[in-house]
Amino acid sequence: MSLASDDRSQPTPPKRDVDAIVETVVYLYTESRRLTKGIAREVGLTGPQLTVIKLLETFGDLSLSSLSERIRAQNSTVTGIIDRMEREELVVRERSTADRRVVLIKLTPKGKELARSIEVQPMEIFGGALAALSSEDVGHLVRILGKLQRWVRARVAEDASRTDPGQREAGRGDASRSDASRSDPGRSDPGRTGRE
Repeated sequence: MSLASDDRSQPTPPKRDVDAIVETVVYLYTESRRLTKGIAREVGLTGPQLTVIKLLETFGDLSLSSLSERIRAQNSTVTGIIDRMEREELVVRERSTADRRVVLIKLTPKGKELARSIEVQPMEIFGGALAALSSEDVGHLVRILGKLQRWVRARVAEDASRTDPGQREAGRGDASRSDASRSDPGRSDPGRTGRE
């Protein structure tokens, strides 16, 4: 599988450039995780709980599956996180008025107050760095990160289907998501640990 498969005329980038990009990605991930854990600890939360609070503050009420997709965790993992946050009165579950089958996760007044009190977040730091780029650079970055994300998703699905034939359908589900979902790297929080 090759990222250049849609443009075979492109030469392979030099190894030192690829290494520099990988090093930058690892640095951003590590820094994001470190910042998230540190901030979460200061306010008495875990990293995943902090991520959930900031996502709900930013995007409003979300279903469990939408929240799971955004933090790249399984529904069962997110259910445990939400259960604990509900006991701490940070979130509530409410049925959607638009579709009674859907249960939305909402911040409580206590959760909203806590979310507002947390000023420094990796998303804000990265957002500030991105805002300093030209719109042309941001456009290139979105296109390139979207391409990388699609390649990695396809590779993960391919590897899963080789080790577990039942995963083939799950891989197809990932591949069929909308372009907006696949090309929005900002939807994922690299600071999540996936566990509490």
